[in-house]
Amino acid sequence: QDAEVVRTRDPQRLAQCDVVVDVGGEYDPERHRYDHHQRSFTQSMRSLRPDKPWTTKLSSAGLVYCHFGSQILAALLGQPEDGPVVTALYDKLYENFVEEIDAIDNGIAQAEGEPRYALTTTLSARVGHLNPRWNDPDQDTEVG
Repeated sequence: QDAEVVRTRDPQRLAQCDVVVDVGGEYDPERHRYDHHQRSFTQSMRSLRPDKPWTTKLSSAGLVYCHFGSQILAALLGQPEDGPVVTALYDKLYENFVEEIDAIDNGIAQAEGEPRYALTTTLSARVGHLNPRWNDPDQDTEVG
């Protein structure tokens, strides 16, 4: 909760970070590096958690969810991480929210006939809602 968020691609700054997400060109969970942009990266939820059925290639968001989603949900819900409530919510949240982000970020079409994943909204629409309206006098997109 007291983390400082740094937006950079500078390798020297990244080396000083405790956690690096979506930049840096490496996936190494032991060092908390969660990038999916390497040509060799092919991880899916199923390849990292064989008890899960989803084979969509993970984005950095999916990697973070895969590694920390259950822990975060358990803390928010005050439930055991391996309990049925957290397990059910983890699966539903991945299937109905995170998998779409993974697929869109990796350029995976929803369907070649039968849909591969549920499309409940688009990532572009979510990001668009964060931007100021076209007629907003304050056009600073970095305001938090």
